[in-house]
Amino acid sequence: MSVIILGIESSCDDTSAAVFKDDVILSNIVANQDVHKAYGGVVPELASRAHQQNIIPVVEKAIKDAGIERDEVDAVAFTRGPGLMGSLLVGTSFAKGFALANDLPLIEVNHLHAHVLAHFIKEDEHDTDQPEFPFLCLLVSGGNSQIIVVRDHLDMEIIGQTIDDAAGEAFDKCAKIMGLPYPGGPLIDKLAKEGNAEAFQFSKPKIKDYDYSFSGLKTSVLYFLRDELKNNPDFIEENKADICASLQKTIIDILMDKVVKAAKETGITQVALAGGVSANSGLRNRLTELAKEKNWRTFIPKFSYTTDNAAMIAINGYHKYLKKEFIGQDAAPFARTEF
Repeated sequence: MSVIILGIESSCDDTSAAVFKDDVILSNIVANQDVHKAYGGVVPELASRAHQQNIIPVVEKAIKDAGIERDEVDAVAFTRGPGLMGSLLVGTSFAKGFALANDLPLIEVNHLHAHVLAHFIKEDEHDTDQPEFPFLCLLVSGGNSQIIVVRDHLDMEIIGQTIDDAAGEAFDKCAKIMGLPYPGGPLIDKLAKEGNAEAFQFSKPKIKDYDYSFSGLKTSVLYFLRDELKNNPDFIEENKADICASLQKTIIDILMDKVVKAAKETGITQVALAGGVSANSGLRNRLTELAKEKNWRTFIPKFSYTTDNAAMIAINGYHKYLKKEFIGQDAAPFARTEF
């Protein structure tokens, strides 16, 4: 018998709902919030208010687009954390209410686990391009940079992670230093295509094992631009593409050097990307190049599943449903987690 899962995602500034029939996606609706651009970053209070406005119409559209009725849903999966507490409260409260009103089981989902499982979303029953276990996953987003050994859908181990800023933060903070609008990561990616990646050299911290650090890179860029602007006030504008290309290359070098090390030392030759920064074209191209060089089998998510979305919540919920991993109405969201 087929299982219908409704997924709810509200961890940051995107309100999303998705409907799955087993592991096949029927709908995935995302409502973005443009209000934060004026502030150079996500404002938590504004985000939670926007979620309150968006959650009901987003869920209604997801159910309608899926071609099902509300009483056909078998379980509700929701992001319990990590994320912004106010935003999580909206999604958690709605999921509880929907489940209670329709006498459905609740399934909590870890937002980071869900990013990894985005690789198992099927767009039709014949979609079989999925990683085999075990595989390595480089999870890169605004708040997280991690190397994960994935042994099963619900069995994952972090073997390396950032000790300070994440890769996404490095992109956005350096973009802000350059005077670029928020979010800076996609704009740096766009400008980098027009620049020389070898034009400038930035700091690459030496961190033990598979861990990362990006705070030193941010400081390196800050001091470099400060010194150059003293000599030429138009330095950033005249060299914007080269700065972006050099910065992007540095971040990708830092990320992929540790992945190469992890693959070699674990003997795992299947490597996947996940998280918002996995949409970066330079990172995708580098993984493709390394796949040829190292004889890896690689997996890159579709753009629609890289940023925060409920499809990844629903697919995680589906695999938890199969194991009857339900949670009670007393579940509270959490802002941080050890994974």
